[in-house]
Amino acid sequence: MPFSPQAYRPERSITALGEPFYDAVAPARFPQTRLRFRNDRVAAQVGLDALTDDEWVAHFGRLEPLPGSLEQPLALRYHGHQFRVYNPDIGDGRGFTFAQLRDASGRLMDLGTKGSGQTPWSRFGDGRLTLKGGVREVLATEMLEALNVPTSRSFSLIETGEELERNDEPSPTRGSVLVRLSHSHIRIGTFQRLAYHRDEEAMRRLVGYVLRELYGEDSDDPVRLLDLVVTRTATLAARYMAAGFVHGVLNSDNINVTGESFDYGPWRFAPVWDPAFVAAYFDHAGLYAFGRQPEAILWDVMQLAGSLRLLAESEPLIAALDRFAELYQPAIAEAVLWRLGRTPRGAGEDRATVQAVERALRATGIGIDRFFFDAFAQDLPAGYGEDWAEVRAALAGYAPRRARDHGYWQGEPCAMLIDEVEAIWAPIAASDDWRTFHTKVDAIRAMGEAMA
Repeated sequence: MPFSPQAYRPERSITALGEPFYDAVAPARFPQTRLRFRNDRVAAQVGLDALTDDEWVAHFGRLEPLPGSLEQPLALRYHGHQFRVYNPDIGDGRGFTFAQLRDASGRLMDLGTKGSGQTPWSRFGDGRLTLKGGVREVLATEMLEALNVPTSRSFSLIETGEELERNDEPSPTRGSVLVRLSHSHIRIGTFQRLAYHRDEEAMRRLVGYVLRELYGEDSDDPVRLLDLVVTRTATLAARYMAAGFVHGVLNSDNINVTGESFDYGPWRFAPVWDPAFVAAYFDHAGLYAFGRQPEAILWDVMQLAGSLRLLAESEPLIAALDRFAELYQPAIAEAVLWRLGRTPRGAGEDRATVQAVERALRATGIGIDRFFFDAFAQDLPAGYGEDWAEVRAALAGYAPRRARDHGYWQGEPCAMLIDEVEAIWAPIAASDDWRTFHTKVDAIRAMGEAMA
């Protein structure tokens, strides 16, 4: 097998947590395995880019174990608040942790699946993923990575030859199995499960595992863990906003304790700066609307703090939570200025600039992607009228952090609104034509290069 001994560094650290944290499971057997997307750019970071297509399909379609890593897939156990209703009857229901590896920087990474078959936590589900759902996740992760949002990366997408029945899209529909590379799949809901069962010993083990393996700290202090999670999730919330991204389902079982976004279902990018914009058709109350995402993420982190009361006193946990707002403000300023191609100047000035941008976007209804494209590292074009005078004046005081010297700036802004997602899927559904999909992935990566 063509694994690079320098780059391929298999791990199985999660097994040290022990049986209470997971169930060993068997992957589904699919009638067909057709490779649709392989992310060699990311595979190179974990020493897997030299695999042939046949070897790739064997590991990520038939889910044969990677040498030196997990001998059997592990479906993780967790609980969670789903739209703020506690559910103790969930866990990995259509995916599992398939392998662990170290990336080029030494971080512990998981290869996790979606659509890989039923587990003890599938309840009444079939454990499968639609091909359209897989395509949507690839598009979401590519776009978010380009926009500087900490995210899982779509590693592989393989069509399985199955026909699936779904209530929310035309059926039967084609099936797929997705593999994603993530900096762990430990969720807030993992801690909630242990608090629910009052399992103090397992909670201590989990806190130590996360601090040592995921944060690189020689500690088992639950307050320190919460402090780190608050920092990472405040940054995540800020970058969602700067990207104009709406996750759609910010339940506590969907919040990774490393602050890395993952698990993309009904996501959308907001066309304009509308705080009430929702992604999920079933989010009738707008709980996870665009403008409420920082609040939603903080609420989830509060559930982590509540779970850690099993090990720590209230006062230091509350003090750690109180830092979220003070961390979010500089994080949103940094994220917006990054997308504007500007170098930050100072907390007060940066915050005022971002507030001016938000006011103008809401007042004018100009597209989010259009504005950031036009404003990146240059003066606003003449067509921006008096509503933009405050923004124009504010941006004049900033130095560009990089030039508009990439060919991307000669075209039009790269966006990923829902109509385009449907337009990308249409030729795949109609005639198995993947050209639009691959062209879009190339365009997203070009945007990322232009902004990086």
